[in-house]
Parts: sequence; structure tokens; C-alpha cells
Amino acid sequence: MSGTLRCVVVAVDGSDESMNALKWALDNVTLRSDDGGSFIILHVQSPPSIAMGINPGSIPFGGPSLEVPAFAAAIEAHLKRVTDAIINHALEIATQKNPNVKTQIVVGDPKEKICEVVDEMHADLLVMGNRAFGPIKRMFLGSVSKYCSNHASCPVVIVKNEPEEALPALGEQ
Repeated sequence: MSGTLRCVVVAVDGSDESMNALKWALDNVTLRSDDGGSFIILHVQSPPSIAMGINPGSIPFGGPSLEVPAFAAAIEAHLKRVTDAIINHALEIATQKNPNVKTQIVVGDPKEKICEVVDEMHADLLVMGNRAFGPIKRMFLGSVSKYCSNHASCPVVIVKNEPEEALPALGEQ
């Protein structure tokens, strides 16, 4: 990998950590200007069935259907509003730096979809934030950044947030 990159994917989920990762990428990564290098802001939207917390299919063995079209449509509309807000916020951050930025939205499991998009785009680098879940939450939810660092086909930079209050340097009061 050379000093300048052609395609950098930055995964955003609306969290402060992901937006800080976007800022870091815009400040620290140099894109190739000779062949249209670009930042790809990637958001993975949860499928409506996951967002609802149920599988909207029918009950096994011929039971009544649990699918409620109006409820499913309301969930999809809500997910679209959330996704639009996340992408708009990311684009506001990006336009301050004025790089060549594109957006992509996919639906599915974030860790798998992020790796798929990285593969499809032949990305040179994946940048993402780290939410720093505790051990219990991480055990149940898994760590998207850890999964991607192990499975992505390109180098991965995981941007950690700065501590809220930095400790004084040695010798300072």
C-alpha cells in the first residue's frame, strides 16, 4: 500500500465514535488525486425485522401471521429517517474538509456488510470507530470493529475516542 490511497471506506452508525473516526480519516488520510480517489461513507441499516425485535414471518405449523403491514411500513419509514439523519450529519462533517466523498447505504448485519462492501469496492483502507462496550455487552452483541479487523480484506484503522479528561503530563499539576 502506498502513501496515498484510492478508496477509503469509513463506516458510520451515528455514534460519536463513528463520527470521530470520520473526522480522523478526513484529517489524516491522503487520497490519490490523479485517478479520482474517494472516501466512501458507509452506513449499514438494520433490517426491519431486527429493528422490530421480532421476525415478521408467520408462526410455524400454520399459525396466524404476525406480519402487520402498517407496523412494518412505520418501522421502515423510521429507519429511513434515522439513516438519512446519520448520512446528512456525516456529509456535514465531510463538506467542511471538502474531499471527494460518496455515500453508500446497505441493509443487513453491520459486521458482515461492512466487510462485503470493502471487498466489492476493493477498498485500500477501512476506518471505523470503537464503542468500547463492556465485557458483558460485547459478549452478547459482539464487536463490529473486532470482527472487521479480523475479516476485512484491507487494513483497518480503529479510531478510539480521546479520554474525556486527559491526565496531566508528568511534572504538571
